[in-house]
Amino acid sequence: MLSTTGLPPGAVPKLERPGPLRDRVYEALLELITTRALQPGRHLVESELAGHLGVSRQPVREALQRLSTEGWVDLRPAQGAFVHEPTEEEADQLLTVRTLLEAEAARLAAANADSTAIAALEELCAEGERAVATDDVDGAVAMNARLHAKIMELAGNDVLAELAAQVDRRVRWYYTPVARQRGQQSWTEHRELIAAIADRDEQRAIEAMRTHTEQTRKMYHERGNRPRRR
Repeated sequence: MLSTTGLPPGAVPKLERPGPLRDRVYEALLELITTRALQPGRHLVESELAGHLGVSRQPVREALQRLSTEGWVDLRPAQGAFVHEPTEEEADQLLTVRTLLEAEAARLAAANADSTAIAALEELCAEGERAVATDDVDGAVAMNARLHAKIMELAGNDVLAELAAQVDRRVRWYYTPVARQRGQQSWTEHRELIAAIADRDEQRAIEAMRTHTEQTRKMYHERGNRPRRR
């Protein structure tokens, strides 16, 4: 069983009933990959996944094929399926594109946000700070994603939002292993960004977002040189 090979207890999401089974299995496996419950390089055995999810092997096989097409899974001849191990170049390219998209979203948010929107951003930031204070890494990652999604929503640009959605899960994948190291500093940067948006200072919002996303990119590349927390 997967639980004997390192998958955290309770990590597997329950499959919701509506929708084709193959799509529900795909979403469940993608969630396990993006949260790193299934670590990069992990061997994905169809029978084990099927047993853990309570389904047959066919929808698991179909989901793995789709995940392979999208770059989340590597299918190796005579070896099977493995969670993709991103290269430094892949990470750098994605996080660089993220900076471009998020900087424009911050500018537009500064132009559009009202007091209600600012209050919503501040509450998300406070929740993220509480997660950091209690060493809740999963909670901090989730709040980080929600805060950035809210800024993208405030930007009010559907095309920008669509492009951001395409990279959102992969950004979460890269952010998770550095979330603890980023810690409170990340949320201090969020506070500065929210202040710029509240002041309707578009240029300062751009610079604050660029600084914030660049710090995440830099720390991702430096993560292998940092001592592991015991």
